[in-house]
Amino acid sequence: MRRFIPFLKSPPRVAVIRLQGVISSGGRIGSGLNDASLAPVIEKAFSRGRPKAVALVVNSPGGSPVQSALIAARIRRLAEEKKIPVHVFVEDVAASGGYWLATAGDDIWVDPSSVVGSIGVISAGFGFPELLSRYGIERRVHTAGKSKSFLDPFRPENPEDVARLRAILEPIHDAFKGQVSGRRGGKLSDKDLYTGDVWVGQAAVAEGLADGVAHMVPKLKALYGDKVKLVPYGAKKPFLQRFGARVLGEALDQIEDRALWARYGL
Repeated sequence: MRRFIPFLKSPPRVAVIRLQGVISSGGRIGSGLNDASLAPVIEKAFSRGRPKAVALVVNSPGGSPVQSALIAARIRRLAEEKKIPVHVFVEDVAASGGYWLATAGDDIWVDPSSVVGSIGVISAGFGFPELLSRYGIERRVHTAGKSKSFLDPFRPENPEDVARLRAILEPIHDAFKGQVSGRRGGKLSDKDLYTGDVWVGQAAVAEGLADGVAHMVPKLKALYGDKVKLVPYGAKKPFLQRFGARVLGEALDQIEDRALWARYGL
């Protein structure tokens, strides 16, 4: 009621958006991070109640570079249009696309044990060139276009295919590097930070990938006063997911997600 009474001063409001999970193109409703599902959440966070700032709580091992770019760009666009500062607080990990999200902030704060970085691009798979012949199975593949069987796992690895793959990965890596250098600017150390390495806590601060060690509530109180009001915003899960229901088709996606988290010991 206070904000409807003109002579009473309302406490400052900070909108809080939790960005937790693998960044994906949105195949699973209510699961993972993607621009389509986050767009209304981000728009509300910047628009409702005239917030003094927006805080992003990031806990992501990465995922889709395009979705990472779209989400981060949306946050920056609204921050600049509405002149609202954005503070990022990293929990367990902000790696790969997760760090791309973190660079949407004006400052980045980490826990002493947060894993940060992994500024690189990866494509992983398996090869089974002898498996079918071992069991007397003949595989028949017909294509129109010589590159349609690109990186076929049942054929020996082709140097031309590897060169094509690198031609795909390098521009994505360049875009990632441009995002980090554009947002972190002169804060970065002289070390090559774009090798895919990760840093923990204070080491990430020393390299300029983060601004300091701090947790969200005490830091926001220090910035906006003890009476600051934190207002959480998030996407609602579908009805069935709230009760633990899952469709069978999500099983492989869940395995892939766990593999991404496992790379950082989580």
